[in-house]
Amino acid sequence: MTLFGDGLEAALQKAFTRPAPKSAGAQMRYLVKQLKGTKAVAQMLRISQRTVERYVKDQIKKPRPDLAARLEREVKKRWQPQIRAKARERAATTGGIVIDTRARLGYTAPIGSTDQDRIRHLTVALPPQYAGRLFDAQEQGATEQRLQELAAEALKEVYFQDGGRRAGSLEEVRFTDIEHLEFDL
Repeated sequence: MTLFGDGLEAALQKAFTRPAPKSAGAQMRYLVKQLKGTKAVAQMLRISQRTVERYVKDQIKKPRPDLAARLEREVKKRWQPQIRAKARERAATTGGIVIDTRARLGYTAPIGSTDQDRIRHLTVALPPQYAGRLFDAQEQGATEQRLQELAAEALKEVYFQDGGRRAGSLEEVRFTDIEHLEFDL
């Protein structure tokens, strides 16, 4: 489970204008149409081509839990790509992104300051450039660690340094022990 990657995906899914297909047959038909064939869908879902054909014809209606999860994830990943792209573009140019987290946050600073890590609950609106960085990194296949570093850097500049108005000597923000993380556009 990737906390940051899934959180960014969930934020984009809130922009959908129509609900994604719910039944296994409708999801399979959608994937067959998108991937232009049952063989590609079968390889992607790691099931037989005949099983895909049975779902398409509604001969099988209830998938195993692991297959149902893979099916739903693959459908949502491909659902409404233009709406997803517009939401990503809007966040990166004008809207920004809101991060709501409860995690252990601390920082590295000069001697004499209180840099002790502690659990904080923050809801911070990040400006568009940080949303753009997060979405670009996710699109390029960044690791979970890299997305976490980008979010910590954004929190450092927006929350701790308040856009350069305070804590100018702050060096690094530590963002660990994440209990809750949610993004919103």
